[in-house]
Parts: sequence; C-alpha cells; structure tokens
Amino acid sequence: MDAIMLQEKLVERLLCPRVRTARQKEKQYVGFATLPNQVHRKSVKKGFDFTLMVAGESGMGKSTLVNSLFLTDLYKDRKLLNAEERINQTVEIVKHTVDIEEKGVKLKLTIVDTPGFGDAVNNNQCWKPITDYIDQQFEQYFRDESGLNRKNIQDNRVHCCLYFIPPFGHGLRPVDVEFMRALHEKVYQFPECDSDEDEEFKQMDKELKECTPFAVIGSNTVVEARGQRVRGRLYPWGIVEVENQSHCDFVKLRNMLIRSHMHDLKDVTCDVHYENYRAQCIQEMTSKLAQDNRMESPIPMLSTPDVETEKLIKMKDEELKRMQEMLKKMQQQMHEKDQ
Repeated sequence: MDAIMLQEKLVERLLCPRVRTARQKEKQYVGFATLPNQVHRKSVKKGFDFTLMVAGESGMGKSTLVNSLFLTDLYKDRKLLNAEERINQTVEIVKHTVDIEEKGVKLKLTIVDTPGFGDAVNNNQCWKPITDYIDQQFEQYFRDESGLNRKNIQDNRVHCCLYFIPPFGHGLRPVDVEFMRALHEKVYQFPECDSDEDEEFKQMDKELKECTPFAVIGSNTVVEARGQRVRGRLYPWGIVEVENQSHCDFVKLRNMLIRSHMHDLKDVTCDVHYENYRAQCIQEMTSKLAQDNRMESPIPMLSTPDVETEKLIKMKDEELKRMQEMLKKMQQQMHEKDQ
C-alpha cells in the first residue's frame, strides 16, 4: 500500500507544471464565469427590439435604403403620391413593424416613417410632429414603468433617427439645421465608443465618424457586374454597386447602425435621453407639490397618468431620502473613527 502511494506521489511530481496548474484551477473553479453564456442564452431566447426613424423629403430613397439595410420588404402596399398631393400633405407618423431572424437571433424591427416632411412650400415647424411623437413614446414608457405591471413593458422609444439630406446643393438648408437642432437632445446622433474597448474597435469607430455624413445608395435590384450578381443600380453610364465601398458608404452605415453600435444606440436612448426626460418629469411634479404645500391648500390631482403613478414616485423619493440620510450617518461615523 505504501509502495502504491509512493508511486502516485512520484508520478505527481513528474507531471508537467502545466498539468498541475490546470488541476489546481479546476479545484478553484466556482462557475460564475459562465454568467455571460447564461445572459446570452436568455437574451437570444427573449429576442431583441429596435426602433429606427427615417426622416427626409419624398423621393430621397428612404424606403429603399431601409429594405437594403435589413434585406426585407416593409413597403409592399405603399401608395405613391404625385407632386400636388405631396405639397398639400401634412407631416404624418407611420409605423411599420416586422419580425426578422438571422442565425437564430430574433429582432422585432420597427420603422417610423415621416411622410410629408419637407414637402410643403412652407416648412416652418414641420419637425414639431416628429419631436412630439418622440416625447409621447417617452411619456408612455414612463407611465408603464411607474405602473404596477412592469413585466411586459413594450418599448416604443426611438433608438435612432436617419435624416436624409438632399444630394444637390452646397450645404445644409435652414430646415436641415433646425431639424437636427430640435432632435439632438432626444435621439442620439452618433454612438460613442467605450473607453475600455480594444484598439481595433476604437479605430473602426474613428473611421466611421470621419465618414459622416454618409453618402449612401440603396437598391433591392440584383444586377450583373464583372460576371457577378450584386445589388446595385444600372445607369446608362455604368453600374453603381450598393456594397462596393469605392462607390458609396452603405457598408459603413450598416456596420455602424447594425453590426457594431445597435446596442449602444439602445443604451444611450435608455440611460441618457429617457433618464433626462424622466428626471424632468419628476422635478416638475416635485416643484408642483412644493408649491401647493406653500399655499397651504389641499394637494390637487396632478396631471399624471394616474394616482398610482404619483404614489409610486413619492415612495421612491422618500426611499431615496432615507438612503441619503443613512449614507451621511455612515460617513460621519467613519470620519469619527478616523479621528
């Protein structure tokens, strides 16, 4: 028996150091390193959603570009208006939703179209219905989030807006400047790269930013070029290939919007723009409550979605105050101990 144990110890000593290290790691392995895999599995099962708004004059190729980006057909039953009808048309908000799947990953894609934008003779305040729509989605999400049933909240907030600038002219028109000025605090213009990303991703992010504004061509037609069938447009003077980077910036736009920054756009919408809207709403409610208390009058019904929302907001504010007081006491105690 002693001979067997001695032999096992001798074999253990003769083992490669890498094998011994691997065995030690196996003994120390707990299992929380699989958390990313668990999150990935749950996210894929639940699916994803993304809301994209497109704005610009009629005839700019918005529908074609969207179909080219996501390889789908969202505008099968679209009615094309003539010039007279477009001039008299007011700005509308039209939603198109489609469920698409790629390699087992499901995406609920919502396209918010804005027919009538920029088509009138007088385009004063033509962006107002668009900004109102974005605010309405923030308000609806705020109501749902403050309600009792928060499990099945439907997120209709606009995560990105593609604004189409006419290819003719030598600069931005006043309506272009005013539109982007009205939306830059509601929808993110270009997602920022995280500081902890690798150098390759940072370089790609820098190159994408240098390409803005993107010169893009969309097409759902397959043509033959250099013996290959590609998506492109056939002109008398030649063929323009959609995915040829020497012809247009379609590939770069797709990389930015879908392949590298789609989740960043959603994060910024939630963590920055919506949080700013939410903080503003709570501040207005708190100011109104304080004003009513100073007047020593009964607190009237606030212009909030319902009474439950008001109660929840007050409870959260009180809880936050209690946490701040506890933190101050802890800091004071630590300071006294140090002295």
